[in-house]
Amino acid sequence: MAQHSDYTIFHKEILIKIISKDSQCLAFRDTTPRAPKHFLAIAKKNIAQSSVAEGDKESLLGCLITVGKKCAADLDLNNGYQVVVKVQMGTVVYHTHLHVLGGQRMN
Repeated sequence: MAQHSDYTIFHKEILIKIISKDSQCLAFRDTTPRAPKHFLAIAKKNIAQSSVAEGDKESLLGCLITVGKKCAADLDLNNGYQVVVKVQMGTVVYHTHLHVLGGQRMN
């Protein structure tokens, strides 16, 4: 699963390190990590906010959780990790994504 390749996202504004991608989701290392192992899982189809997801976009939220779980296992986060989903408060990117953080004790 781990691909560790460079990829540009958001109209080639940010260079990222991909750790997984499939037809629905993309996971990549955070460019400003808050933990030794910090990555994002994001749906390729835009979900502006998880709080208003309906229909086929609900299944994309499940895809994000599954990709996050698989990547966490690939990155040896077997002792646990934290998943953060921001809904409006503190959001910089209005495209639903998961932050997965691990590799240290999280507060």
